[in-house]
Amino acid sequence: MATNGKGSFTVTSWNEDRYVDIEGDRGLSQADVTQDFTGTIEGEGSVRWLMSYRPDGTADWVGYQHIVGRLGDRTGSFVLRSTGTFDGTTAAGDWAVVPDSGTGELAGLRGTGRMEAPMGSEATYTLEYEL
Repeated sequence: MATNGKGSFTVTSWNEDRYVDIEGDRGLSQADVTQDFTGTIEGEGSVRWLMSYRPDGTADWVGYQHIVGRLGDRTGSFVLRSTGTFDGTTAAGDWAVVPDSGTGELAGLRGTGRMEAPMGSEATYTLEYEL
């Protein structure tokens, strides 16, 4: 039976580098980001996002996010695959737990979720998961 979780996270560091400039203010960037999670997930996250920017500053992004801490009443770590868009004010995307990425009491974790992060504020997430 699936458990529905929710909570928030704050970004504690963001280091972004553009590695390709494309004509017309387009480009490719990578960002190494750390986060603090509260709610159903309690712990720290680290993620590398790859972003493709359009001339208007909006972007599509993909990444792998490693989370260490507690999920519900179990401890360990797991990896999320994240994909989404940035519309100029809000980053929103979907999560999927990477199969066989759970460690410790989170071994066998499966699930999907969603996140939304308005610029300059706390992000929110939902995660439906099974162990």
